[in-house]
Amino acid sequence: SHEAIYQALYVESRGALKRELVTCLRTGRALRVPRSRARAKPGAHVSAEVMISERPAEVQDRAVPGHWEGDLIIGLERSAIGTVVERTTRFTMLVHLPREDGYGLAARVKNGPALGGYGAVSMKRALATAMALMPEQLRRSLTWDRGKELSAHAAFRVETGIPVYFADPHSPWQRGTNENTNGLLRQYFPKGTNLSRWSADDLAAVANALNSRPRKTLGWRTPAEAMNEHLLLLEQAGVATTD
Repeated sequence: SHEAIYQALYVESRGALKRELVTCLRTGRALRVPRSRARAKPGAHVSAEVMISERPAEVQDRAVPGHWEGDLIIGLERSAIGTVVERTTRFTMLVHLPREDGYGLAARVKNGPALGGYGAVSMKRALATAMALMPEQLRRSLTWDRGKELSAHAAFRVETGIPVYFADPHSPWQRGTNENTNGLLRQYFPKGTNLSRWSADDLAAVANALNSRPRKTLGWRTPAEAMNEHLLLLEQAGVATTD
C-alpha cells in the first residue's frame, strides 16, 4: 500500500527523510504523521453543548452548593487517582482507579480495552460510584479537564443525572479549586511515583485529612464542617417538607 511505502522511506531515516529526498517533495516537509494519527481529533468528545460556557451561571459565585470540579493526578506506569472537589465547601473526594483484570499479563493491544484503570469505561464507573455518595441536591454539575478519560460523559450523565462541562483548552484556571487541591494532594502523592500502590482506604484517609484542614476562605472552618452544614440544612428541609 502507499502507506507502507511511505513508512519504509521514513523509518529508514528514523522518522525523517534524508535531506536529498526532502528537496523532491512538493510540500517540503521532512517529517510524516501517519494518516491514522492525523485523523484522530484530540478532544473530539467535547462538543459545543458541554463547553464551560454552557454551564449554569449559578456555578460562578459559589453561592449554590453541589457544583464540582474534577481531574486526574497522573503517576508512573499509567497510574492515576481521580480528584473531585465541591466548589462552595472545598470538600474533596478521591476516586480509586485500580487496574482492570489482565493488566500487565500480556502486551498492550492497539485500540484494545484500557486496563490501566482510567479508561473511559473504568472512569465512568468509578466516578459514578463516588458521586452516588452525595445526595441528589449536591450533585448539580461537574466541570472536568478535557482529558479523554471522561469521554463517556454522556453515559455518565444518564446514569447519575449529573451534567458534565469541559474547560477550554489550556485553561486550568477555569477549574482553579481543583487545581489548587491537586497541588495540596501532591504532598501525599509525590510526582514520579506509582499511584496504584495506594488502596481505596489510603485515599479515604488522605481525603479525610484534607477535609479536616481549616481554610481561610471558609472562615477557618474545615471543608468537612462546611459540607456537614449543607447536609444538615438538606435534612431539615426534608423534615419540614414531610411535616
